[in-house]
Order: sequence, then C-alpha cells, then structure tokens
Amino acid sequence: VSKQDNLILSPADGKIIKISDFEDPKSGEKLKLISIFLSVFNVHVNRMPIDGKFIDVNYVKGEFLAAFDHKASDKNERMEISIETKFGIIKVKQIAGLVARRILCHAKVGEKMLAGGRLGFIRFGSRTDIILPASINLEIKLDQKVFGGETVIGEYGQ
Repeated sequence: VSKQDNLILSPADGKIIKISDFEDPKSGEKLKLISIFLSVFNVHVNRMPIDGKFIDVNYVKGEFLAAFDHKASDKNERMEISIETKFGIIKVKQIAGLVARRILCHAKVGEKMLAGGRLGFIRFGSRTDIILPASINLEIKLDQKVFGGETVIGEYGQ
C-alpha cells in the first residue's frame, strides 16, 4: 500500500467543529466522528475522502437546524453515504442546514470513485460529517480550516 492510498482527505471545505469518539449503537464498533461546518463563504462541493465503492446511499428526511448545532448531525435532513475502502467502511453525511435546503448527491450504490472526486453539493451553510474507524490516526484539530480533496484528515496505520 503506497502512502497516498491510506490517506483520508477532507470531504469538504470548511472548519472542523467537532472531533469525538463514539460507539456504533448497532455493531458496538468504536468510531470517530469529524464534523466540518461549511459557512456561506465556503465552496459547497463535497469530495470523496478516499478511493472506494458506494455500498449504501440513504436519504434521511429531517429538520433544518443551524448546521453548526451538534444536534444537526442526527436531526437534520441528510444523505448518509457508506463507502467500502480497501481498509474497511467509512461514512460521509451531507447535512442540510438552516438555509441549505438542497442536497445533491452523485453517489450511486455499486459505483466506484477515486479520492477527491465530486461526491455532491450542498447549497448554502451546511455541514459534512465523516465517520471513521477509531484506529485512524487523525491529522487535524478542532477549529482547523480544511479543504475538500486536499487536507489530510487522517490515515490508516500500517
């Protein structure tokens, strides 16, 4: 595995507003949640964080809380995208905000996409979450500005 293959890139331009560890309520797997707030001044394209194949794409109807509100991750309208990588499964959530009422998602189950590819778009202020295995070595910190398809969020260990 080359160094580049194990890097996880930011799925969006914005600011890191949350980094937390949690346990998946269904599987018990230990995971990391990284939340990126996209202000109205950020580019709202979402990008593929790592080479992979879409194994689940799920639209969830919901509220339109302000995207920086931590409850937005679970309460707001969103697309939940599960991606199978050579290292395991990660998830990306495209989350609508108070003003953002339109999510465009290019992910289709069974299709593959390379890291940095255009995953979709969210109109106006919004949020993008990335859910990773707890074993990921994070390269980012709270309040850091990140750029979609460029900033390294973390890497799979060797």
